[in-house]
Amino acid sequence: MNCRYYIPMLNLIGRGSVKEVGKEARNLHGNRAFIVASEGAVGEAQAKEISDILAKEGVISHPFCEAVPNPTVSVVEKGLASYQESESDIIVAVGGGSAIDTAKGIGLLATNGGNIRDYSGANKSRHAMPPFIAISTTAGTGSEVTQFAVISDDANHSKFTIVDWHTTPNVSVNDPEMMLSMPPSLTAGTGMDALTHAVEAYASKNATAVTDAKAYKAVELIAKSLLKAVKDGADIDARENMCYASFLAGAAFNNAGLGLTHALSHPLGGMYNLPHGLCNALLLPHVIKFNMDRASGRYSDLAVAVGAGKAWHSERENCESFTRFIINLSREIEIPGGLSEVGVKSKDLETLAAEAMEEAIGATNPRPYSAQQALDVYKAAF
Repeated sequence: MNCRYYIPMLNLIGRGSVKEVGKEARNLHGNRAFIVASEGAVGEAQAKEISDILAKEGVISHPFCEAVPNPTVSVVEKGLASYQESESDIIVAVGGGSAIDTAKGIGLLATNGGNIRDYSGANKSRHAMPPFIAISTTAGTGSEVTQFAVISDDANHSKFTIVDWHTTPNVSVNDPEMMLSMPPSLTAGTGMDALTHAVEAYASKNATAVTDAKAYKAVELIAKSLLKAVKDGADIDARENMCYASFLAGAAFNNAGLGLTHALSHPLGGMYNLPHGLCNALLLPHVIKFNMDRASGRYSDLAVAVGAGKAWHSERENCESFTRFIINLSREIEIPGGLSEVGVKSKDLETLAAEAMEEAIGATNPRPYSAQQALDVYKAAF
């Protein structure tokens, strides 16, 4: 299989790496930075911290602290107007996937025009975004290294996915010191998001030796460090390991693709406004069971990677051990036990299954599936 490999030109990982943002903005010829951050006190504080770093290099900042969880079309449109008014020449996103995906939407429209819905699907843009630096503060979404953005449509409470190499940031930053105050629930959800990225990339029909190496190591690191990071947010070693894991998982799925978990997760998050990582965590074990006959060797590898499987066990035994490992990890980090516990209604499952069939992101799942099979997975996770 031929490998097309997308990744930011520069990736800064480790303690204190965020302090280099000003210098890299200058290297990208940035003079006026449009900072995209989440709404509320946390986002405003993060934007202020980045603004101060940029100022030391003489870069003027214009903050836009209005990104919301499950970023919306309306916020992207509002951000575009603010970007144009600010006359900025570089975009800097700081936060989780919501802030970074909002910035991607703003950037695409800034140079390509139209409506953000026009870019749903693969490679619909003609022009590159403005220079773009993405600073992750969650160690999970991977948006800082990928060509993906997921936007919620306010008009119909659905989500659509943009897959466009023009949205790949010029510079990504994963600094564990930016994550020390992240609450346990967010650490848990984003960590399970990273795990799902790695697992789905490793099992993907488009996996290659390059993506396998990154996905496998990401799973190892998450198994070693996620519980520690949730239990003790000040554990800088665990936080740093999760930074590397998120980066590696993002680089893996950015090129190998994802699968049924994400195809099911997107409409679920859109309809109920649930955190994306939480949706993935609830669905992943059931998708592994569905895929087991087609990807047993892949899941068996990962079972050994996390210490749940043994090389002398059958692939089937190791698959089952890996599924139990994920369920037990979810329980330890206090992920709810099923969809019903987070307010999902059984009457909506058929609609969700039909919407999941429209998700192109499931095309690389190792096993084809029908709407009925998607519905069966939802029911199993209920």
